[in-house]
Amino acid sequence: MPRRQSMPSSRGPSGRRRWFRAALLACCAVVIAAQASHVCGQFGGGFRGGGLGGGPFGGGGFGLNPVGGIAIDTAGVVRTVDEKALDESVRAMRAAVAATKLPARGGENRTVSLAGIMAAVKKAVEDGVPIPVDVVLLGGLERITHVFVVPEDHDILLMGPADLPVVDAFGTPVGKRSGRPLLRLEDLVVALRSADQSRAGGVFCSIDPTPHGIARLQEFLAAQKTMGRNPATVFRGMEEALGPQTVTVGGVPGDSRFARVLVAADHMMKRIGMGHEPSGIKELPSYLTLVRPGGRASSMPRFWLEAEYEPLARDADELTWQIRGRRMKCLSAAGPAAGDGIRRGVGPPDESLDAWCLAMTEHYDRLTARHPVFAELINCVDLAVVAAIIRSRQLDARAGLDLSGLTADRLLALPKYEVAKTVPTAANGLKKGQTWVLSASGGVLLRPWQFATNARPDAGLDQARAATRAARPAGPPASACWWD
Repeated sequence: MPRRQSMPSSRGPSGRRRWFRAALLACCAVVIAAQASHVCGQFGGGFRGGGLGGGPFGGGGFGLNPVGGIAIDTAGVVRTVDEKALDESVRAMRAAVAATKLPARGGENRTVSLAGIMAAVKKAVEDGVPIPVDVVLLGGLERITHVFVVPEDHDILLMGPADLPVVDAFGTPVGKRSGRPLLRLEDLVVALRSADQSRAGGVFCSIDPTPHGIARLQEFLAAQKTMGRNPATVFRGMEEALGPQTVTVGGVPGDSRFARVLVAADHMMKRIGMGHEPSGIKELPSYLTLVRPGGRASSMPRFWLEAEYEPLARDADELTWQIRGRRMKCLSAAGPAAGDGIRRGVGPPDESLDAWCLAMTEHYDRLTARHPVFAELINCVDLAVVAAIIRSRQLDARAGLDLSGLTADRLLALPKYEVAKTVPTAANGLKKGQTWVLSASGGVLLRPWQFATNARPDAGLDQARAATRAARPAGPPASACWWD
């Protein structure tokens, strides 16, 4: 773990030597967008290029659309995406969404049938047409609050609040009333296929400087006698010395949209923490501004996001499940990387870093409105938990529902995105007394199996499954994808 540097400056007019300490927080100062190399199938009901994937996932721009305002080139380097470059695909997506058959008003309790979803996907693949938008967006669900197993209909039902989709400037389908990103079938499929893989080490993303880069940076800082009149020159030297930072994703395929969400959320958290991007919330300034003059600043601090849930609720037969009390927590520490890819350890006390993480946790829900990528992260967490519930309790077998229509790649090929490999370093800093505080790193971690196996019986859920099933439209179970 590199120690904080204390180095002499050149003599000033008074003849006294000045000192400054550079507290480095290895920073990823770029946002990331999804750009595809190859896409199979058809996801998206008319979304061509840059939306939810090509093939069945790719009609109307619903394929490979940007996530969190970033783009990844063919070398795996994360680059900033120009909003204007997305105009064509955004227009296509908006036209496709406008033609969707979802109701104009959202529902507080919309139910989505996995049997119905699979039937619609199968038909689209067989007909060689894009999957309908309402199916791609899971009926407009904003989150999942309940999972129902219905052996009588050979089905698994997902229920939660829903909204009418509209498309924002970056091509993200969001709720018309809430502005929150909507759940994606593509992410659910990845969660189901990755359920066993995520059991051991969870799902995580980490963006870190290389050991060689850290060594070069320390050499560079040791050679600096002063920040000079133009600190930007030193910042650029630091960026060159530290070099590109390495992106690591685990628990889900690196070429999936799910992985892109993890990377984009991790990156945006660092941008906000290091003052490259305003949070839009007064109570959440950058970490840099919280460091008091003369105060202690970590030499290589890390902060990351971890998911947390209250115990899940279930009925006595384990046919009804309720997801409760989920939130994202921001944590901090310094030290070597742990086996799960997230650097923990115990570093020197840093009250400013602790205060920033606390503010990030307390205002996370408000932050999702300003930066939707954080809401997309929660969406992916919810879907991973649902997949873990289904897998850990073998709910598909109990329902008599064969999920291979979603889990088998031979039956449904997912879009393939460029894998994020590196992020260019961008230094930033503020002077606090005689201390220069410079940039940061971190990660995202979720353990869906841990949440799925922590459940308690709740007699109040006994009637919920019957009421939801009774609301199903008339006809064969697989004929309806969703209903209110």
